[in-house]
Amino acid sequence: MRLVQVFVPQDELDLVLETATAMGLDYAVTEETSRGEFEALVSVPVPPAAVEPFLSSLRTAGLDEDSYTVVTATETVVSNRTDELTGQFAGTRISREELQARAADLAPAASTYFILLVVSTAIATAGLLLDSAATIIGAMVVAPLMGPALAASVGVVVDDNGLATRGVGLQVAGLVVSVATAAAIGWTLRGTVLLPPGFDITTVPQITERITPNVLALFLALGSGVAGVVSLTRNVGSVLVGVAIAVALVPPAATAGLGIAWGHPMVVVTAGTLALVNLLSINLTALILLWVSGYRPDRSDRIQRAYGQLRSRIVVLLVAIGLLSVVLGGVTYGTYQTAAVEHDVKTELEAMSDDPAFGDLQFRESDVAYELVDVYTGGQPSVTVLVERPPGEREPSGFVDEVRERLEAATGVDLEMVVELVDTQRSG
Repeated sequence: MRLVQVFVPQDELDLVLETATAMGLDYAVTEETSRGEFEALVSVPVPPAAVEPFLSSLRTAGLDEDSYTVVTATETVVSNRTDELTGQFAGTRISREELQARAADLAPAASTYFILLVVSTAIATAGLLLDSAATIIGAMVVAPLMGPALAASVGVVVDDNGLATRGVGLQVAGLVVSVATAAAIGWTLRGTVLLPPGFDITTVPQITERITPNVLALFLALGSGVAGVVSLTRNVGSVLVGVAIAVALVPPAATAGLGIAWGHPMVVVTAGTLALVNLLSINLTALILLWVSGYRPDRSDRIQRAYGQLRSRIVVLLVAIGLLSVVLGGVTYGTYQTAAVEHDVKTELEAMSDDPAFGDLQFRESDVAYELVDVYTGGQPSVTVLVERPPGEREPSGFVDEVRERLEAATGVDLEMVVELVDTQRSG
């Protein structure tokens, strides 16, 4: 339930009471004795779904816009009359006015926002370098990224340009700050005793996950945007949803920063693309879902303008996501190709170990050097195979070429082949 309190200006008490009566709402009137411009305070208990119709009716009736209308959430209401009201005003979403106020509250002051963002990025960067998923998730609890993302979308659908501009500005600045923070930390730590000599960030699994993004990664961003709107409009689980949104944005941004520190352009491009696609996808789903949920400006003459802004932003977001998704698609295809070569090599070596044509030779291990960039630059996969043979046994003539031909036939690509033969004795 909500308690709507209207500070009634002079000579407008009848207007407020008639509006409440027409909607079948109960009310209590408190006479104002402060000798101010208000003659009374009217308190009206209503279900959440009735707040927006009641406030709209007051505006339509001509309530002075300079008056105060305060909406507060009630902890407990003890009355048999609430069931009737709840049945009369069905629905679960909050009012437009509450939505707007909550979105503004979720976007903190700039100083608070950037302090928390720097701290969360620093923790996430450490988690990436340590390959610690728990540390990365812990950092997301601190990240304040949910508010700006939702504030930007709410500002568009309710035609609040100030809120929309602030939300977009905080998101863009936040992404830049995250990348810069991670780059500064990476540059500071590189070459110190805190990291092993010759440390390569591309070999860390948590970082590899962000530099080889799959198109399926979009589901995290799209789902986070939907969950963010649901949590905002229904006031549930905002902390956990904020973590999901932060996971989609901070780790890839921090990875891009590490790519700058280590001088890896490919890391910057892939991780940066993932961060941008996630950011745009969250905003896209939030915009669409808020509009579909029925949120509009408070004045009918502004609805068309809000719809025009919404439509133009959706088009821009779709085009941007489509262009950036080309990179994600390329990474997805390249990652598939490299994984397919490794799988085919392993499968064929197992078949060759069982092939009588190779006698007692056993193909035990293989190392496939085939990177994502090789798929698009025409680089050949380099395969190193370890072959065990009984002592004194000689390999067949042309053995290396035969192994290469078998593996090339299995993988469908040309290979650079190295075969290491090891004389092996095994004790029973």
